[in-house]
Amino acid sequence: MAGSEGSSARVSDGARAAMSIGEVLAHLRGEFPDTTISKLRFLESEGLVEPERTPSGYRKYSWDDVSRLTYILTAQRDHYLPLRVIREHLAALDEGRLPPGGAVVSRPPLVAVEQLPTAQDFRPASGDVRLSRAELAEQAGIDDAQLRELEQFGLVSARSGYYDADAVEIAKVVGLLAPFGVQPRHLRAYRSAADREIGLFEQVVAPLARQRNPQARAAAAETVRELAALSLRLHAALVQAGLRGSVGG
Repeated sequence: MAGSEGSSARVSDGARAAMSIGEVLAHLRGEFPDTTISKLRFLESEGLVEPERTPSGYRKYSWDDVSRLTYILTAQRDHYLPLRVIREHLAALDEGRLPPGGAVVSRPPLVAVEQLPTAQDFRPASGDVRLSRAELAEQAGIDDAQLRELEQFGLVSARSGYYDADAVEIAKVVGLLAPFGVQPRHLRAYRSAADREIGLFEQVVAPLARQRNPQARAAAAETVRELAALSLRLHAALVQAGLRGSVGG
């Protein structure tokens, strides 16, 4: 990874580059008070993080970049890992593999509600993704036993013998929850809640979806995307409010 102005960041639609280096510094200093702008620039020069650049050359960081920086700083502070080893860890994670010795686990901060997905993030992905069991497990960084658990509790399922991009995303998130002790069996309520939301949203858009008018059907699809985004915002707000009461945050 290069940190030059001409390089382009690997930024997905769901993690758009939006923060200046000062904003990133303010975000990280809550957990890493000794972090400085010089430190962030150094990590970039070492190729460990690659923020996007504006046409005028200013750095713009995504939430993926912030997560990467959090991983690096945690590895240095809590595990005393040298940059060479951290680079190997990051390379393994980029390839969907577990790093040697296991991933560094940090205490992730609460995600700001404003950074949650919007309706635009629920647009269908371009192209069809058709993965075998082995390919899904490799991309998500899980093993076959974990995949069987995901299927057992209704979190992912194959369609015509293959897995799609949604299955990959679900498996990745469940894999990230595993180091915290959260297992697929704990997530059955998520599946049930999602099914109830799907049923509710289908009822809301049913009058539009039943029309043969292409404009009406497009409006139905857009409405569902907006409802999905609003649902996530509500969920995040409710969980955040509940955590304040239970952990005194």
